[in-house]
Amino acid sequence: MPELPEVEVTRLGLLQSLPGRRVKKIVCGGKRLRTPLPRALLALHILAGRIVAIDRRAKYLLFRMDNGSVLLIHLGMTGKLGLIPSAEPCAVHDHLRLQLDNNMDLRYNDSRRFGSIMVWPPTEARQMENAFSARLGVEPFSRRFNTRYLRERGRSKKQAVKNFLMDARMIAGIGNIYANEILFGAGIHPLSPVNTISDGEWKRIIHSTRRVLTRAIRAGGSTISDFLGSSGNPGYFQLHFMVYDRAGKQCRRCSTPIGKCIVGGRATYFCPTCQPAGQTI
Repeated sequence: MPELPEVEVTRLGLLQSLPGRRVKKIVCGGKRLRTPLPRALLALHILAGRIVAIDRRAKYLLFRMDNGSVLLIHLGMTGKLGLIPSAEPCAVHDHLRLQLDNNMDLRYNDSRRFGSIMVWPPTEARQMENAFSARLGVEPFSRRFNTRYLRERGRSKKQAVKNFLMDARMIAGIGNIYANEILFGAGIHPLSPVNTISDGEWKRIIHSTRRVLTRAIRAGGSTISDFLGSSGNPGYFQLHFMVYDRAGKQCRRCSTPIGKCIVGGRATYFCPTCQPAGQTI
């Protein structure tokens, strides 16, 4: 599933071409995504509108229109957004096509159809965005992502720290791949109970989070199966993984074989030496 870096890479790629473009035509596919396509709202609020900005919240992209409406897209597990010449035939899994005023299309392609597309109408967009954002945790690059916030949110929780990092109600945008890499960088065992994490350890987690996510964005994200950026190019951060999907291989730092366990139903990778186990749940 695309995580924060992959979504941000997509946003940055689209920012180069989309702002200022007007939507001339909308074509919807015949298959349902995670939720039905909002065909009527697309026709009413997005068609003939001009895209003025593209923002990201957690793993969602927000396309802001000149009429105040917002097109909200979640890529799901296999979703991709790309700019394609309008003359090119649609691909098998193209579910939404926005034909722009420069003979290019913004196309949403999703083979597994776990993504979602929503429209917030102009008169309700601010209220809907506030309610939507309130359900999500702090952004890792924001000033609110600090030791005090993490300590207060985690002080009563006995869950594994890896699960805490992946809880979108606590921290927005971190999925399984980057939670593994972040904890390795911080030297924290993934099974460490959240309520035992010290302020010094939270500081290491904050630093590692920002460093890992920044490096991943600069590398174009991680291509594990079929992620492609808006330009159609894969990311290459997977070439720099320290622990993820490296069970049994030597740690790049100390040569200890990378361990693997299941945490919250997800494959979890760690170095037993660089991330020593203390008290675990």
